[in-house]
Amino acid sequence: MTRKGLPFAFQHDIAWEAAGEGIRRKVLTYNSGVMMVRVEFEAGAVGAAHSHPHVQCSLVEQGVFDITIDGRTERLRPGDSFLVPPNAVHGAVALEAGVLLDVFTPMRDDFVAADA
Repeated sequence: MTRKGLPFAFQHDIAWEAAGEGIRRKVLTYNSGVMMVRVEFEAGAVGAAHSHPHVQCSLVEQGVFDITIDGRTERLRPGDSFLVPPNAVHGAVALEAGVLLDVFTPMRDDFVAADA
C-alpha cells in the first residue's frame, strides 16, 4: 500500500531502509510535488558526492556534518540548513552521528519504488 498523498506519517509505522554504509533513511510524507525524508548517519559515514534533478533543502536535526555543494564545503550543526540546486554535485560527511531532514521537490520516485 502506498503512503503517497496521505496527510500524516507516523515514524513508528515506517521502516528504516539502507541508504549506504552507515546511513539509513525513512521516507516520511510525500506527494508528486514534494517529499520529506529523515536520514540517519553513523559517525564517519559518507554520503557520496552525487547529483539529481530535484531541488533539495535540508536541516541538520542532530550531529555535525561537513556538507559540500558544487565544491564548497561548510561545517553544519543542529539547526543549520542547506539548499542544493537541481543537478548540483553534493555530498555529506558525518563528523559525529547525526540526522538530516531532507525535503525534495519534486518527489524522488527512486525512493519509493518498493512503496508503490
